[in-house]
Amino acid sequence: MTKPIHYQIGLSEPCRQRAAELYEEAFQQKFTPIVKSREKMVEILVDGIQPELSVVALEGDRLVGLAGFYHSSNSFTGGINTSNIIKRLGLIRGLWTVVLFGILYERKVSEGELFMDGIVVDPEMRGRGVGTAILDKLSEFAKESGYRTIKLQVIDTNNRARNLYESQGFIEIKTEHYSYLKPFLGFSSSTTMVKELGE
Repeated sequence: MTKPIHYQIGLSEPCRQRAAELYEEAFQQKFTPIVKSREKMVEILVDGIQPELSVVALEGDRLVGLAGFYHSSNSFTGGINTSNIIKRLGLIRGLWTVVLFGILYERKVSEGELFMDGIVVDPEMRGRGVGTAILDKLSEFAKESGYRTIKLQVIDTNNRARNLYESQGFIEIKTEHYSYLKPFLGFSSSTTMVKELGE
């Protein structure tokens, strides 16, 4: 018998490791070219995630999905910093990794918009509406917090996520192409999408 799924703002401390594992698995294509070791990347995420900046889906005590977001000048992955990375990767490799993360994944957030910092769903739970419910909870939080829009980015190889976003009212506003990086990153464009929250 399956347990009901509960959605909330904020990740409990016992779920931190599982959150890092799910996040690394979902965004492995982005992380691996920079941090080759999946184990090290999970360690960096465990150190750096900000639990309160997430919407989570729980089946009982088991974390089955989450979305991170930017709020009040901080983000779900905002604790990933230079000292954190150097501790895990060493000085030379760590500094190079910091530079690459800054160039490739730095986000600029405008006033009045909530930026979603990735959404992940446990593979065993896909097709059960978990991603849709997470986005609904995020929209509810954003409206209550006074945001007018939610913004996100999706890469060209993640059609599943893009289809979900479009079904939830997100529209494309721009696409950036960098085909010269495809051999390095595995994807060649990133699309920015926005959802208007209305009154």
